[in-house]
Amino acid sequence: MGKIEYVVRVEKEEVGVDGDPSKGHVYRSLFAKDGFPPLPEGISTCWDIFERSKVKGPGNNMLGVREMKDGKAGAYVWKSYEQVYDNVLQIGSAMRYVGVNPKGHCGIYGMNCPEWFTAMEACNAQSIVCVPLYDTLGLTAVEYILNHAEIEIAFAQETKLPLIMKSLPNCTTFLKTLVSFGAVTSDQRSKGQDAGVTIYAWQDFLDLGKKNKCDVTPPKKEDLSTIMYTSGTTGEPKGVMLTHENVVNTIAGLDWYLKSLNEVMNKDDVYFSFLPLAHIFDRVAEEMFVFIGGSIGFWQGDIKKVPEDIKELKPTLFVGVPRVFDRLTTGIQEKIAASGRIKNWLFQIGFSMKLFWLKKGYKQDQASPFFDKLVFDKVKMGLGGRVRLVISGAAPLSGHVEKFLRVIMCAPVMQGYGLTETCAASFLQVPDVISMNGTVGPPQPIIDVRLESVPELGYDALREDSPQGEICIRGKTLFSGYYKRPELTEEVLINGWFHTGDIGEWQKDGALKIIDRKKNIFKLSQGEYVAVENLENVYNESSSVDAIWVYGNSFESFLVAVAVPNQQALENWANSNGEEGDYATLCKSPKAQKFILSELTNMGKKKGLKGFEFIKAVHLDSQPFDVERDLTTPTFKLKRPQLLKYYQKEIDVMYNKIKSNS
Repeated sequence: MGKIEYVVRVEKEEVGVDGDPSKGHVYRSLFAKDGFPPLPEGISTCWDIFERSKVKGPGNNMLGVREMKDGKAGAYVWKSYEQVYDNVLQIGSAMRYVGVNPKGHCGIYGMNCPEWFTAMEACNAQSIVCVPLYDTLGLTAVEYILNHAEIEIAFAQETKLPLIMKSLPNCTTFLKTLVSFGAVTSDQRSKGQDAGVTIYAWQDFLDLGKKNKCDVTPPKKEDLSTIMYTSGTTGEPKGVMLTHENVVNTIAGLDWYLKSLNEVMNKDDVYFSFLPLAHIFDRVAEEMFVFIGGSIGFWQGDIKKVPEDIKELKPTLFVGVPRVFDRLTTGIQEKIAASGRIKNWLFQIGFSMKLFWLKKGYKQDQASPFFDKLVFDKVKMGLGGRVRLVISGAAPLSGHVEKFLRVIMCAPVMQGYGLTETCAASFLQVPDVISMNGTVGPPQPIIDVRLESVPELGYDALREDSPQGEICIRGKTLFSGYYKRPELTEEVLINGWFHTGDIGEWQKDGALKIIDRKKNIFKLSQGEYVAVENLENVYNESSSVDAIWVYGNSFESFLVAVAVPNQQALENWANSNGEEGDYATLCKSPKAQKFILSELTNMGKKKGLKGFEFIKAVHLDSQPFDVERDLTTPTFKLKRPQLLKYYQKEIDVMYNKIKSNS
């Protein structure tokens, strides 16, 4: 298998798993070769984390929002750890007063804000299970989760109150109390009362807790911290049960990993909260900042104002998802193209020079200090000027986007991988190791990992060169099951191993590369199996597209696709070929479709795809696949059945056109 730098085999299980060598060897992070890192003394729950940081730095900034004056956002104003702690005790006391007991279930529905976080910590204080709801969920999903999770009390963003109230006639078996993050109208109170639900404004609920103080009821490590419903690409959402032990071990592992790499984080670090707290990725990141005693600044809730929020906050860690980084990359490329010939030339020279030295092994701040100061520092200042780590997760970054970011960010860019079921942080790249581009890095030092062969798809976990197979994970970060879905739990949790459904390939430097999805397989009419997610990963490496959905079925002999072209690439092609029109108009041009198809074909040839894996036709959409049209999950995973339904007409047109011309 060659040299593997950042993982080691667990010697006692080197012959295989459960006596079956076909299941693959067990691997562990080099940083845990002598055992998993211990938990900090006295820390076993999320409540322990908050209490410790409050005691260590009661006056330190904890939660911040921008002050609004005359409709304009100003500087960030902060609540200290002690102030937030007092509010948490008040909200927790009010929850107990209205009849929510330890191990009861509390829903939180809305965008990230201090009230969201305070309600979550109040759940921790009283051993109440927090059940987050994505702020993008519609009425049907909200009703399902409120009932399925048996939610007794729900906190909701003021603007979400009308929607959640529509569900009241169908959700009052368990739900008895509703708390708005803002104000409540008398009409809303009246309608709630008619449905048997008492509705409070945030301040009124705080006051209720002040008048009716209740001692905290700290949780135990084995108690549930959260039931986090995965958005799911098909079927009903599944409630992933995560204990306090799961979350704390994840944070301890991250802290250990970063310290092992000399990337120590402390109370002076600042986090920008805009990814949904309802997703485990952001939840763990924010819990990590409470662990180190750092500060968390919240966005205004408007994606268009994120850049100005960042400039004002000046975060030290920037965590995003591929959609965010795709937009950032496109925006920077547009500015470069419009900057004039000389500045454009300087950028390209600087980019090439810095990339060259990064590939030679130089660290981010040593690869090209001259061009950093001359060119790339402007990008750094766009993120506030203090960012020292950039992390992407939730979905894979396109190869060309990751390479671009590694050069321009003036900070190490790290891509990671994890699932809600594994408490998010399972793999994370090593800073400044550019050979890990396109991978998710080595495993975190809190889990064991093995690949399980999938012979029907040709994946062999035991081959010497780059073993491949389904990624299986074991450790104290694993969920305890799907809430009230034991049959689904048994499908994926087998002998202590969680089967992710993702296909991975070990690299020689110890990083893992996600190459496929086990379930996203179908057979073409001639009998060839197509691993569609693998193909999308290949085609997404083309700089000509920002996103692509590949489609085929067992009644057809070839593949077609819907792609969102990279705007800069498409406009550059148009300028060079005398094509006129804006981006949306160009997407409708047959010539543009032909151009994008040729770019995708070239990438397919470069990657050695087989004949039946090439796309024969492509439809271009200027609008990204999004949650609003129900084409992706909130973490931007493709929802294939919904994509087919939405683009069925275009799919039929492409198939009919190809067949009529053949």
